[in-house]
Amino acid sequence: MAHTVSFEQAFKNIDDSLHTDAGAATELDYIEQTSWILFLKYLDDLEKQKEKEAKLSGRTYQYILDPKYRWETWAAPKKVDGSLDHNKALTGNDLIEFINRVNNEDNGLFQYLKKFKQSAESADTIEYKIGEIFSELKNNIQSGYTLRNVLDIVDTMQFRTDWEKHELSHLYESKIQKMGNAGRNGGEYYTPRPLIRTIVKVVDPKLGETIYDGALGSAGFLVEAFDYLTKDRDKLSPKDWETLQKKTFYGREIKSLAYIIGIMNMILHGIEAPNILHTNTLIQNIMDIQEKDRYDVILTNPPFGGKMRKEVQQNFPIKTGESAYLFLQHYIKILRAGGKAGIVIKNTFLSNTDNASVSLRKLLLESCNLHTILDLPGGTFTGAGVKTVVLFFQKGEPTKKIWYYQLNLDRNLGKTNSLNEKDLEEFVALQKTQADSPNSWSVDMADIDPATFDLSVKNPNSKNETALRNSKEILEEIALLDLENKKTLEIIKSII
Repeated sequence: MAHTVSFEQAFKNIDDSLHTDAGAATELDYIEQTSWILFLKYLDDLEKQKEKEAKLSGRTYQYILDPKYRWETWAAPKKVDGSLDHNKALTGNDLIEFINRVNNEDNGLFQYLKKFKQSAESADTIEYKIGEIFSELKNNIQSGYTLRNVLDIVDTMQFRTDWEKHELSHLYESKIQKMGNAGRNGGEYYTPRPLIRTIVKVVDPKLGETIYDGALGSAGFLVEAFDYLTKDRDKLSPKDWETLQKKTFYGREIKSLAYIIGIMNMILHGIEAPNILHTNTLIQNIMDIQEKDRYDVILTNPPFGGKMRKEVQQNFPIKTGESAYLFLQHYIKILRAGGKAGIVIKNTFLSNTDNASVSLRKLLLESCNLHTILDLPGGTFTGAGVKTVVLFFQKGEPTKKIWYYQLNLDRNLGKTNSLNEKDLEEFVALQKTQADSPNSWSVDMADIDPATFDLSVKNPNSKNETALRNSKEILEEIALLDLENKKTLEIIKSII
């Protein structure tokens, strides 16, 4: 377990160093700057591993990066004994100059790495990802001494074994969670992992199916789906691994920082060149989506509340400014016939009476089998301040019956008391047979109003708690409160 402590300590030490730098002021800055440095260390370890494998099979490995720009040249040159060679390691102004310089004849590090986007053979290569990442990012660390300190810390972190990658990806996830909690809208960056794991379990993707998230965020859905599909690693063939690496996971993300974090998160989980595009999903006219563009599985938490411009709305038959409703239309269209989806959405989607909401519910119910609705309690998404539901559906046949599950917890959710997988165990178990219980029930389409398609969550099995309290209980509680008040007053009097 010593490694875990050192990894955790390393992340803490990086944050402590960045905290002193004028260019990094928030958790968002910390993770952005940590990401590009971690990526280059990861790349160095990957290249060394590939060189070792090539030697064992009698081949010569061709390095991606030129010698001058490799980690071991500028970031962590070593002496014979393996210790850092401080005479060769760049620091101070020299280090910042090397990274930030823009000069066609002698490029700085970022300028050099950006060029891979043009020179890479295709978008599904790690070369292309290098170019894309460094086209989106810039170094904001202003002090070369702070940066030298961070490089020294990151150099102690190894990415070579599966165990090390797992530990680092786990810690990176916890940094993303902190970043989400620090932002104005935690749900924008961080969907609670217990909820994602539950959605993945219920949707149950299979090896060989394509999995898509058009609002990628930090790639939580895709990395959890990857973990789900690789839980029996020993049974996977080299062909299976190639399928997982190149032909399974697809995503799109509009925001630069989320895009970088998403790619980094997938790489740390073991997907070398993620099929992730940095683009606005909603600029695609959904009428242009063809069969070849479709996916087998959709797992996602699209952003809600964003007001979309008129020109974006023109890409959708049902016009609305609500971003989540446009995403839902996109997902229904891009899902293959027979394809499965698990999508988080605001609970107001189920009952809003405006034309767009009614039309969208009608579209969903007529083109897909909306078989399950999970109703989540308030506080599930830290800082988001909205109640949400999860829609589970399969495309190709209309809905005949919907099974509802209302997650009722005996505690309030919040930053220090978050959702856990145990909370969702009953839902997962009952969903298999869609059984009735105090928290679950079914509704036939025949009982849904064809004028409004109102899908509100109305639990017929819930009891009216207030009716269970008799007058004797209420009087006993009042007497108890009076006694507590009396004790409090006596304590105050003794202090005065």
